[in-house]
Amino acid sequence: MDKQETSIWRPRRPWAGFAEAGQIGESREPGITAVTLEGLGFATLIAGTSSEKLERATKRLLGLDLPREPCAALSDTHGLVWSGPDQWLLLARKRTGFSDLLVSLSVDAAVSEQSHGRSALRLSGKRVRDVLAKGSMVDVHQAAFPVGTAALTSFAHIGVQFWRTQDGPDGAAFEILIARSMAGSFWSWLAASAAEFGFCVTIDQA
Repeated sequence: MDKQETSIWRPRRPWAGFAEAGQIGESREPGITAVTLEGLGFATLIAGTSSEKLERATKRLLGLDLPREPCAALSDTHGLVWSGPDQWLLLARKRTGFSDLLVSLSVDAAVSEQSHGRSALRLSGKRVRDVLAKGSMVDVHQAAFPVGTAALTSFAHIGVQFWRTQDGPDGAAFEILIARSMAGSFWSWLAASAAEFGFCVTIDQA
């Protein structure tokens, strides 16, 4: 009789066990909305001796220029976020074809796949800046942090990379990226910090 082996390992969503759909805190209209971002692709790109070659490649393959300061260049399908001198975060809204894209970019850059090591979410709402101000000294006021601005900082001693996207119907919107191993600690801080404003959580089912 053939022996059938079944793996005990199963795929796990980045925020599984921490974020749950619903509202936390105040029952009035939520001042902050969080949407967990699932199924995204992430990679670190580090330019070689010349970043111009990499910029030509990203322009050709993605239609995006490499940001030369703390900013994010975003399209409907991809993004490039400045992460330091000659270093960028590449994001893909879907992982379909992501491996092939990384192979193409590896001709002109050192590429490190990060998709399974990161957790991401989108925060928006009328009180979103109040929550961000609790965790970091980065000034996220409209005048200091317009759409497209990015920052590397820490929230409650947890390393965070975040950028401002186009405003949504409920106000300013930010996308936040952290190490997946710190997702639980980050969520604990976020839920406690956002509760006083009314915190609505949606789980992306992508």
